[in-house]
Amino acid sequence: MNRFLLCVAILSWFLIASVGRAQAIDTTVCEILANPPSFDGKIVRVKGVAVAGFDEFAIQGTGCNQPVNAIWLAYPEGTKGKAGPAASMRLQLAKNNPAVAGNTSRAPVTLDKNKDFKDFDKFLSTQTKTDGLCLGCVKYSVAGTFVGRLDGTKDASLLRDASGKVIGFDGFGNLNRYSARLVLQSVAEISPQEIDYAKRGVARSAAASGSGTFVPESPNRDQLKRASDAYGAPGEHNGVLVGFGIPNEIRKDDSAKSASANSPDGVLYDVMFDGDRLQGPALEVAMSHMGSHISDLRSRATEVQSAPVYGLEFRAWQTSAVSALGAKTKSLALPGGYVIFSQSWANPDLVKNINDGVAGFLANWAGITNPPKP
Repeated sequence: MNRFLLCVAILSWFLIASVGRAQAIDTTVCEILANPPSFDGKIVRVKGVAVAGFDEFAIQGTGCNQPVNAIWLAYPEGTKGKAGPAASMRLQLAKNNPAVAGNTSRAPVTLDKNKDFKDFDKFLSTQTKTDGLCLGCVKYSVAGTFVGRLDGTKDASLLRDASGKVIGFDGFGNLNRYSARLVLQSVAEISPQEIDYAKRGVARSAAASGSGTFVPESPNRDQLKRASDAYGAPGEHNGVLVGFGIPNEIRKDDSAKSASANSPDGVLYDVMFDGDRLQGPALEVAMSHMGSHISDLRSRATEVQSAPVYGLEFRAWQTSAVSALGAKTKSLALPGGYVIFSQSWANPDLVKNINDGVAGFLANWAGITNPPKP
């Protein structure tokens, strides 16, 4: 009898597991990005390449023709994984913001921490060794089959009132710029690919020539000052929250609006840095990058407010290059090997090389496109 009951239990478990697998929707990164709300709350199975960088932790898409061609990747709360972005900033409405946020209740996800996941997490957290400073540079990208809960939104963009004040936003991941997020349930069929940093170098690209909506200006020290001032004076409560850890999990407070924290402009800028990977000059450059974002998001200047995500990222990386120059680093490279500053560059080539490196990185690694001019 006991043997019979054991067989029944095993068969029941197998049937339940099979049903669970069958419920996963097979799709692609591009299909999801074309209509994220249609997948919202559903379990999906998608093949793709996962990357972890400075402020990226995502499954990349190719040829999706979206402002951001990737799905943000997140571990369930309490995973304690090692892989993830070196830095990330989440936007959240402050308690004193009059806007009403429709917080969505989402089903919890249980992660299968099998060997494939452990190997996946290990590969994406293995740091590479480069000559000079390289922000968030890991040794591998990892192809695989990913299963998890898909969170999708129609439009990952900021909403402003007539005065330019931010009154709402949607989206996931760094800067809330991703229209889709996959909360990982399992990963299989992993295939690590070592990133060849030596072959990338400075990525000269037509994207730097101003062929899109955003036309880059020359980087300057004023950008660095604005980035520094964005954090406020010591002891000042200005809505900027800084913490240390690996920003790779669903937050405990995953809601669109805080229940406790206030901010002068009604927006919280919740920044997290991986203190193990970002130390000394690396942390200095990382803070200037995130400070640039805060300064731009709070700016009332029309040309800054109208800049696409591509423009916000471009300006922040320019600021990072200026910070690296001030910190007297030998060079500054980004994930994938895109160099955006080097002491070896002659002054006449400095601006062009910075802009070319940033443009190549955004287009070819981060998957962020410069939208065409209307």
